[in-house]
Amino acid sequence: MSAIALLHVQDIGISFGGLKAVQQFSLRLPSGALYGLIGPNGAGKTTVFNLLTGVYQPDSGSMRLAATDLMGRKPHEITASGVARTFQNIRLFPNLTVLDNVRLAGQLRNRVGLFGTLARTAGYQRQEDALTRKALDLLAIFEMQDRAHELADSLSYGHQRRLEILRALATDPKVLLLDEPAAGLNPQEKLALAKSIRAIRDRFQVAILLIEHDMGLVMDICERIVVLDHGVTICEGPPKQVQNDPKVIAAYLGGG
Repeated sequence: MSAIALLHVQDIGISFGGLKAVQQFSLRLPSGALYGLIGPNGAGKTTVFNLLTGVYQPDSGSMRLAATDLMGRKPHEITASGVARTFQNIRLFPNLTVLDNVRLAGQLRNRVGLFGTLARTAGYQRQEDALTRKALDLLAIFEMQDRAHELADSLSYGHQRRLEILRALATDPKVLLLDEPAAGLNPQEKLALAKSIRAIRDRFQVAILLIEHDMGLVMDICERIVVLDHGVTICEGPPKQVQNDPKVIAAYLGGG
């Protein structure tokens, strides 16, 4: 792989008790890349995301985002560095509006201090206006701007999935980690999602790593795929190579 890595992960691992959940996981994700992370249930995929985002601290190895060392950092620090994620289980603020869910994520880049916020200074108002415009622009990606003032809890499951992606984008990430974005979507919604993921990558020049069980979607949109089985990387390469790899076929047949 000749492209310079934006996210450079080398030999990270973690054990829970005597169980090695992830072993010597490595990844070089270039800027603007669209990669997949797949494997049978229990392979360690979400654990990798938790390691990359500071939810868990690796027992070994190294992680860098460009020149920033991510080792030992807390989740909010890693997000501020430029790594954002969605979750397998949707984690919206259900009693806030769609717009406020996105605006709240954008507050991570808040440059107005406590005094400006409390005093409602001109700088504070400009920032609030900018946050609202940005949130509405993001909602337009999924044609959700007309639902801006609805409660997040009132959205369909598919729209809640989309909202979580938009909320991650509001943090201005360099790397976007999507944990099963197509879960629970119907075939038509999955096609629309695939198109949107490509469009997000191209528009925002963000590198995307996605966990997904829908192999059709993964093979369609990902340029390169990493395969985990029992916490170990068993294959990495372009979709066609991965699809035909005997170890991958055996892992899926054995894993159900």
